[in-house]
Amino acid sequence: MKVLIVGAGEVGFHLAKRLSEENQDVVLIEADPERADFAAQQLDVLTKVGNGASLPVLEDAGIKGARMLLAVTSQDEVNLISCLAASRLGVKFTIARVSNPEYYQRGSVLSGDQMGIDLLINPERECAWETYQLLQAAAATDVAQFAEGRVELLGVRVKEHAPVEGKTLAEIGQELADFHYNTVAIQREGATIIPRGQDRIIAGDQIYVLAPTDEAPEIHRLAGYEGFSLRRVMIAGGSAEGEYLAELLEKNGVECTILDHDRRRCLELAERLPRSLVLHADATDLELLEMEGVSGIDGFVASTSHDETNMLASLLAKSVGARKVVSLVHKFDYLPIVPKVGIDAAVSPRMATVNAILRYVRRGRVMTVAALKGTGAEAIEFNVGPHARVLNTPLRDLHLPKGALIGTILRGEEIILPRGDDMVKVGDEVIVFTLPEAVGEVERLFAE
Repeated sequence: MKVLIVGAGEVGFHLAKRLSEENQDVVLIEADPERADFAAQQLDVLTKVGNGASLPVLEDAGIKGARMLLAVTSQDEVNLISCLAASRLGVKFTIARVSNPEYYQRGSVLSGDQMGIDLLINPERECAWETYQLLQAAAATDVAQFAEGRVELLGVRVKEHAPVEGKTLAEIGQELADFHYNTVAIQREGATIIPRGQDRIIAGDQIYVLAPTDEAPEIHRLAGYEGFSLRRVMIAGGSAEGEYLAELLEKNGVECTILDHDRRRCLELAERLPRSLVLHADATDLELLEMEGVSGIDGFVASTSHDETNMLASLLAKSVGARKVVSLVHKFDYLPIVPKVGIDAAVSPRMATVNAILRYVRRGRVMTVAALKGTGAEAIEFNVGPHARVLNTPLRDLHLPKGALIGTILRGEEIILPRGDDMVKVGDEVIVFTLPEAVGEVERLFAE
C-alpha cells in the first residue's frame, strides 16, 4: 500500500518509520529541507521537499497512486487542505491531525464529513483521556484498553519485596490460577523481552500485563503498590491538554486545581471550568506547591508547553509527597528518561496521535493498536476472519515470530489465557503483543 505522509516532525517521522518497517510504500513530504534531509538519511522512505497543501507537490509525490494520506504537520490548515486535495484526487483514505476544535465541531462547514476527511485526530484530547486513565490506576505507567473496555493492558514497575518479585511467570501462573493475567512483556535495562514461563521477574522490571478490566486493580498490589481512589488532582499548566483533562475530572466528580503563570489564561480557564479552582501561580514554586497541599494530593499532572518545566514540576511534586505524578512530554527522545528520574508516568500528545492513526491505518481486521512509550513495542487487537492463516491450528504449531506473543483470546463473553493446545476460531478477538520486527509477520497471520 502506498501511503503519503505530510509532515516529517515527531509524529510524521515516527509514523513513517513504523509503516516502512512493515514494508509499506511510504512517501514523506516536508517543507523544511533540513528536516526532510534528516528523514531521508534515517528512514527507508522517499522524501519530497515542499508544502503538503500544494497540488504540484502532491502530484510530484505520486498522490494519484496513493491509497492513503496522513496529514500530521503542526498546522491545522495545511493538514485540512492536504486531505481535501487528496480526496478530490481519488485517495481512498485521508487522516488529518487537527487541534482547533472549531474545525471539527458537529455542524461546522469545515468538519471532516463536510470536507471528505475520514478521520480528524485531536492530539490534546487523546492525551487528556490517556492521562485520566493513568490517574485512575494506582501504579500504571501505561494504560490501554481493548475489546471495548473489557480488557486492559497495564504497564507497572515492580517494587522491591513485591509479591511477584523473584518468581518465574510459571510460578505466578500457578499461584494466580483463578485470575486471567498474562504478562506479555518485560522491559529490563533498556531491552524489551517477550517472556516465556521460565523468565523471572526482578525488582525494577517494567512489566506489561493483560487482564480483564475488573481484575486489573489487583495487578498494582502484586507489583507492590497500595490502591487508592482518585479524589483530588492538581494540574500544573493551563495548556489545551490540561483544560481537557480538567473537563474530564469535573465530569467524574474529581476535585481539580489548575496552576498557570499567565493571568489571562487563568481568567479563560476560570470561566470554562466552573467547578475547578484556578490559581495564577508558577508550577515550579516549591513553597507554593507545599502551601496548596500537594503532599496530600492523589494526582499531580504537569502539562505546560515545555517538557523541561513539566519534568521539573513533576519531580518537585513527587519530592513533597504527591501520590501519582504524570508529566506531559512532547519530545519522543524524553519518554525513556521519565521513569529513570523518578516520575511515575509520561503522556505524549504526539504518541497518542500515532496510536490513533495506526489504529485506522491497520483497520479492517485490526480493532485497536497501542504503541507503548519508550519500547517500540505494540499491542494489536485483531478480529479473526474466515480466511486467516492463524485459524484452527494449535498455538504451539503456529510458529509465531520470536518477538511476538498472543496475550489474550476473547470468544464471546469468555476471556481465554492461551496455552499451547488452544486454537483461534473465526470471530475471536485476539490481542497480540509484538516487537517492531515481528509486526509484518503477525499481520500476515491474521490477514484475509
